[in-house]
Amino acid sequence: MERRQFTAGLMGLGLTGASGSSKAALAEGDAAAGVRAAIERGAEAAVSLLGRPDGFLGNPMVRIPLPGVLADAAKLLKMAGQQKKVDELVIAMNRAAEAAVPKAKTLLVQAAKSMSVEDALKIVRGSDVAVTDFFVGKTRAPLTEQFLPIVARATERVALAQKFNAVAGKAAKMGLMKSKDADIDQYVTSKALDGLYLMIAEEERKIRKDPIGTGSAILKKVFGRL
Repeated sequence: MERRQFTAGLMGLGLTGASGSSKAALAEGDAAAGVRAAIERGAEAAVSLLGRPDGFLGNPMVRIPLPGVLADAAKLLKMAGQQKKVDELVIAMNRAAEAAVPKAKTLLVQAAKSMSVEDALKIVRGSDVAVTDFFVGKTRAPLTEQFLPIVARATERVALAQKFNAVAGKAAKMGLMKSKDADIDQYVTSKALDGLYLMIAEEERKIRKDPIGTGSAILKKVFGRL
């Protein structure tokens, strides 16, 4: 049933011929291979871009700032001559994200390989960020667990982090900031994953917009027909 539905969907996209079961089977295999290639390409590009020095800190699109009320507190600290300590915390937060991201590659590739025929059909027919949505659903929870200890080791070296957590905890109880942002490690982990998926989405849009430009025959064959 799943195979028939997938083939019918591909026919609707012009990815198969109306006759010949062998042609339909070949197109189905090409489509799945094309989606996997797009998934792996997006993952590798994002990890390569972010998982290096200044991957987060030097990129305005993903640079991790202090959250809400903590940013306001930082302004007061700067006025009190604590600029260096605040800067150290921001640098530590971004360095933590840069250190954590490479750990995502294995899980992202595993997610690509575990993709079902049904997953492939949804991605081929989906939005321009369907690959990214697939990754979020499959990997966000386990990557959160993997990232947290790496982030914690980086932020614990900055004594100011504990003080910010204390301020943030009080602010969250007063409704001045979201409780999920009240812990530096949780906040940085969440922002690191946001940045990772954002970069995967950017790569996915490039593939869908110009599959020929990727230089990949399978990506051109599958996404070039959409």
